[in-house]
Amino acid sequence: MSDQTYRGRIALVTGASRGLGFAVARQLCLRGATVFAMARTLGGLEDLDDLVEQEGGLRPTLLPLDLTDDGAIERLGAAIHERHGQLDILVHCAADAPPLTPVGHISAKDLDKAWKVNGRGVQQLIRSVDPLLRASISAKAVFMADPRGGSSFFGAYSVSKEAGLGFARTYAAEISSTDVDVIFHQPPEMPTALRARFYPGQNASKCTPCATAAEGVLELLSV
Repeated sequence: MSDQTYRGRIALVTGASRGLGFAVARQLCLRGATVFAMARTLGGLEDLDDLVEQEGGLRPTLLPLDLTDDGAIERLGAAIHERHGQLDILVHCAADAPPLTPVGHISAKDLDKAWKVNGRGVQQLIRSVDPLLRASISAKAVFMADPRGGSSFFGAYSVSKEAGLGFARTYAAEISSTDVDVIFHQPPEMPTALRARFYPGQNASKCTPCATAAEGVLELLSV
């Protein structure tokens, strides 16, 4: 590949097995970044690896990890530190999409999972990679915003998502004097599995392709 914009940059992309995370990880690999691609399912990560290899990019390190596995997330930071000593880019795309239901009908199981992934998972991820981001001379951490607070039936998703963003906003304030730039990005509507679960009857052809949305994320990383 001729475009080596991110050569030498160490990146971690969560939710990299599909959707926006897949597209961002792919583009970073094609532009020379050393990418740690993380997702709960291995199959989608292997698809990413195969595609990057076919396109001549720098193949990613595949991390089939669950954000709810505290021990695995702790080991993630230690592994990146051992191999590279720093992290230059974090793009957090992973999210849980609990069923849409009235607040009074949300099951404890669905609420607990949404909280563990969308809320507490963000705090655990930050805890693991914060020293690595601080070790970079110019790090960027991008968190995806999806404001649905107060929207009917989105209670479990919106509340857990806002909790995670709350951790990220607090983190941004705490490290404002460092070289870590925390960015909040609201991507356009995309034909993702998450959106299909929320809007099963929507015409996906009217959504922005994930590859196009990924270009917008990379623009943020290059600023």
